[in-house]
Amino acid sequence: MLGLAPALTPAGLVDDPSFFHGFAAHPQVLARGLLTLADVTATRYFQYTPSTLRDPVLTAHGDRLRAEVFSACNGVYARLDLLPDGIDAGEVAHGTTNVDIGPTTRAALTQVGRDGLLHVDVGRGGLTVSSPEETVVERPVEMPGRWVRAFGNAAELHHGLAPAFTLGAAHAKAFVAGLPAATSATRTGWLTPDRTGARLSPRRTAAGVLVSGLHRLSAAKRLLPHVTGVTVLGGPDAGPVVVEVALPGARLVLGLTDEAWRGHSGEGSLLTSLAGATVAEDADVVSALLAFEPVVDVPRLARDSALDEGRVRAALAVLAADGRVGWDTHDAAWFHRELPHDPARVDKDNPRLVAARRLVADSAVSPADGGWSVRSRTGGPDHRVTADGCTCPWFLAHGTGRGPCAHVLAVQIRTEAPA
Repeated sequence: MLGLAPALTPAGLVDDPSFFHGFAAHPQVLARGLLTLADVTATRYFQYTPSTLRDPVLTAHGDRLRAEVFSACNGVYARLDLLPDGIDAGEVAHGTTNVDIGPTTRAALTQVGRDGLLHVDVGRGGLTVSSPEETVVERPVEMPGRWVRAFGNAAELHHGLAPAFTLGAAHAKAFVAGLPAATSATRTGWLTPDRTGARLSPRRTAAGVLVSGLHRLSAAKRLLPHVTGVTVLGGPDAGPVVVEVALPGARLVLGLTDEAWRGHSGEGSLLTSLAGATVAEDADVVSALLAFEPVVDVPRLARDSALDEGRVRAALAVLAADGRVGWDTHDAAWFHRELPHDPARVDKDNPRLVAARRLVADSAVSPADGGWSVRSRTGGPDHRVTADGCTCPWFLAHGTGRGPCAHVLAVQIRTEAPA
């Protein structure tokens, strides 16, 4: 488990911070949005099993509030963005914390009406939710360490995803209403827009997005009365999928891995970026310049850090692996969240990267005709790395679907090292 440091703000350490306090402009949207996150994190969608986890990570960005969770199986990423026009009155400061949404808070949120009042306070004391009828307080809790890996992989998987299609309000409502229940069997196919909304086709279609486990979107049904649009991001081939649900003053984001059984924490999508020769030092420089931006300005970071934009983007990938930045597909930009920094976490969470560095240190990587030869550490035949991949069992089993193998990483490190 990982404890958070909620007193860290752009102004430095604050003894008793309040990141957010104010009234929701659309109280039922916020209440049901938080309940939706609680539904996601309490569900194991692969081989359905309910869970007791209900702990969103809350980050205030000065103009909006983000709440993020992963499902119990780690195959679904969910984020609720309370946008500036979703805040009726109050103050949004800066900070990150992790709280529990327990039974009492769930009950209170369930009772919030469309025309009611809902006041929310987020800070070092946790989450306080107040209506005219009652006030409930949830304490800060420790965040599961696997969520750090999952945050990083989700950011990298979503980075560069292109919108495939968007549904207007009526079609979006029809789509959400037709989603299978969380307990349904896995349904896989190409999600395709049609005249009634969107349908799951068993065959590849021109505008279709391949989705594995459509039931993993089921939590969005709680927000059905408030849905004003849906945007689906992804492609016709196996890969991550993001579904953005537009709401009054808010947005729900659901990210799915390419297979219902696969979790975000095991993807390995950041390994190529993490293997760069200067990324660790660059990440330290860039992290000192972050200030809870809702949209990270890469050109500004490049100017302030005296690094080129390519190195800044690689540094942001390292910070993503540490959980300190995320990717917003709607804004097509990084955003800053602050989690405790653990210098050893990147190595601990990426054993293939550690193995690749060891291969380079042991001089096990050497040029060969048309590629590279990497000496086997088990005494077997050497592995051959070319532009097409590697001959090792890992690459033969997974290809590039779960990140590069240690031998490909070793070649990358070897070719970037000074002569």
